[in-house]
Amino acid sequence: MRHIATFCGQCNCGCPELYLDDTAAPERRVVVTDDFGQRIQMSVAQLADLVADVRRGVLDEVLAAG
Repeated sequence: MRHIATFCGQCNCGCPELYLDDTAAPERRVVVTDDFGQRIQMSVAQLADLVADVRRGVLDEVLAAG
């Protein structure tokens, strides 16, 4: 898997990370791991939709409440 980004990175706790698995089926190519050893797999198109929603502010309310 090809490492793309680490989210947080301010600690040594196993921060969530984003990878691209070029050998996976297209619908499972994007891999997000968390600090509990779990992973989410999605397509590049699904990741693009997620990024578009974040850019439009869809998660702003969630972040403000946190």
